[in-house]
Amino acid sequence: MTVYSKITGTGSYLPANRVTNDQLAAQLAEQGVETSDDWIVSRSGISCRHYAAADENSSDLAVHAARKAIEAAGLQAADIELVIVASSTPDFHGSFPSTACIVQQKLGLANNSAAFDVQAVCSGFVYAVSTADAFIRAGVYKRVLVIGSEVFSRILDFTDRTTCVLFGDGAGAVVLEASDEPGILATKLHADGSHAGILSIPGNLAGGAIAGSGFLYMDGPAVFKLAVTVLEEVAKEALEHANMQPADVDWLIPHQANLRIMKGTAKKLGLPMEKMVVTVDQHGNTSAASIPLALDAAVRDGRVKKGDNVLMEGVGGGFTWGAILARM
Repeated sequence: MTVYSKITGTGSYLPANRVTNDQLAAQLAEQGVETSDDWIVSRSGISCRHYAAADENSSDLAVHAARKAIEAAGLQAADIELVIVASSTPDFHGSFPSTACIVQQKLGLANNSAAFDVQAVCSGFVYAVSTADAFIRAGVYKRVLVIGSEVFSRILDFTDRTTCVLFGDGAGAVVLEASDEPGILATKLHADGSHAGILSIPGNLAGGAIAGSGFLYMDGPAVFKLAVTVLEEVAKEALEHANMQPADVDWLIPHQANLRIMKGTAKKLGLPMEKMVVTVDQHGNTSAASIPLALDAAVRDGRVKKGDNVLMEGVGGGFTWGAILARM
């Protein structure tokens, strides 16, 4: 019998501190940085975002989202055999111990499951789901918890209005289970390290301190140009692999980075805007958390239903990109 992997539960979490564009503009003005709600919305489609509290780490956000996903799947935490966390803002410098191990401990799964992190920036969730799918199809695990969790507010330079207005914090999670029904229909992953410099944190640890910059750097025009191109291409690859057409897609859930990029991708695929799930206006760019956050929102408000074909795609630093075609 062919074994498939299927998404059986979704969950998400947003920190309590919701910051509107007007509130952010007022904070930045105190530092001599000029921006406005109109300026931010016109360039990104973002109206607000959430920031984690000082005592909230990626693992804390991840645990909240994970518990909701596990509950939605009708499982107990002890049923989980593997925890994969996608994050560019891990709990610890040097990324160890992994945030996944911290999440495992907080869920009470110590020594009861495997756990590791995946780092592909904003494509991280797509990479992590693809990894979970492969493990389940190979018969290694039957129940895998995949989480995208970020506290990007910790790495933002609030004197750079071209980046600091775009990002927010949050977490999203899914449970994948072995199934005799097709669930993950196709996954496609890509990377091109020749573009590593256009989106990065250009610093490194040396002598126990950061050498260089510890803030996010982005060449916005270069990222925009590349993103629109590769997102169209990888979406078509995933559809072709599943022997499907864009018309077969019930919902498009792209990485929630910029509304103009998202609209451009939908247009190139010939999909109406009504078929695209948009949360970037309320969440900002939450990197690896953005796709599962949007998926959970659409599942819980009834838009995404059992049997729907959902195309999820992301693009991020590395440069990385990928797509997942899933039947819910």
